[in-house]
Amino acid sequence: MTQMPHLSELLRVFGRIGLLSFGGPAAQIGLMHQELVERTGWLKEKDFLGALSFCMLLPGPEAMQLATFCGWRLRGTIGGVIAGSLFVLPGATLIFLLVAGYAAYGELPLVASAFVGVKAAVVAIIVQASIVLSRKVLTNKLNTGIALASFIALYTAALPFPAVIFLAAALGFALPSQTTPSTASRSEAHISNPWKQTATAIGIWGFLWLIPVIFAISVGGFLKDVALFFSQLAVVTFGGAYAVLAYMVQAVVQDFSWLTTDQMMDALGLAETTPGPLILVTQFVATLAGQLQGGAGLALTAGLLALWCTFIPCFLWIFAGAPHVSRILSNPRLSSALAVISAAVLGVIANLSLWFTINLLFAETLPSPIGTLPVLTSFDPIAGMLTAAAIFAMLKLRLPLFAVLVLSASAAMLIGLL
Repeated sequence: MTQMPHLSELLRVFGRIGLLSFGGPAAQIGLMHQELVERTGWLKEKDFLGALSFCMLLPGPEAMQLATFCGWRLRGTIGGVIAGSLFVLPGATLIFLLVAGYAAYGELPLVASAFVGVKAAVVAIIVQASIVLSRKVLTNKLNTGIALASFIALYTAALPFPAVIFLAAALGFALPSQTTPSTASRSEAHISNPWKQTATAIGIWGFLWLIPVIFAISVGGFLKDVALFFSQLAVVTFGGAYAVLAYMVQAVVQDFSWLTTDQMMDALGLAETTPGPLILVTQFVATLAGQLQGGAGLALTAGLLALWCTFIPCFLWIFAGAPHVSRILSNPRLSSALAVISAAVLGVIANLSLWFTINLLFAETLPSPIGTLPVLTSFDPIAGMLTAAAIFAMLKLRLPLFAVLVLSASAAMLIGLL
């Protein structure tokens, strides 16, 4: 039987998780396992793994949603709100401070040099994510073909990101499952009126989601675009933050012209230095775009709006689906859909990795029918050296993510001084 901790204990434990959740989803999930299964014993191993399987089926940041679901299992809706909020708030607070610092000092020569190192570390981080995911999903020819097709479709701009994910999900749902369905350890039979709870969650959290969106639409202009774009991201972000970055980069840089490619890479690098989900990069992007377009007031409003449209849907997905976890995880077609989506996401991340690498290592690029191509004579040897060193530190020396970021930025600053 799952223990029911006092709310003060819940606040203390999830507050600690929120403050220490550096290093991306794998490290964050490991930290939660250590705190909730090993140290406190609040959840059993099979409960935790069932919760993780459920969260991986959802769009959005799986680590934040796992925290929310665990809080719900322990203390109902109030527990879920506490756990999910504490997972996000420390990082969100730091993001606002980082944007202010970046806007004020990002153009200084020494700081600009440091960000070359940050960008190199970002490339290394994404390469590592690609390798880790490839080991998990490239288990058969079908998955390999799907990953390759996804990469080609995105790099050549033949299909947008939402269409790639939708087609992968549809294909996986149509195919027989190749995996054994997971099940949560406890039946939801003890929950009275689960469909009523689901309807209530959809009504309450859907309404909360729509309030600022309707306000932004009425205001129009930049805030309308922010509300609609980040609400759309909340629905299609299967596969986590890395999967959606390629789509977000294209929209933010090319469609809306809010930021430059360099600023997008800086945003990702700085988001990596904060605790909490990497998808907080959406807040950084919206805040910086608001700062550039209208100053501090618009920056704060846009950042809060992006935060709301990114994370309120996460509460909706968890509270609406939580009463039905066992039935959801026992559906073989959903298991198959998740496997195919994971293969497509690998192609998405590979596309992002190549795109970032080309834009970092080459000062000039050319559009072509097969995607962005580098101008070879514009190669930056310093960026190349820093990128190679960051990849070596991440993959061979296995240094922590934060250490690679600090060392890479410091090396770039030293080169800049010399």
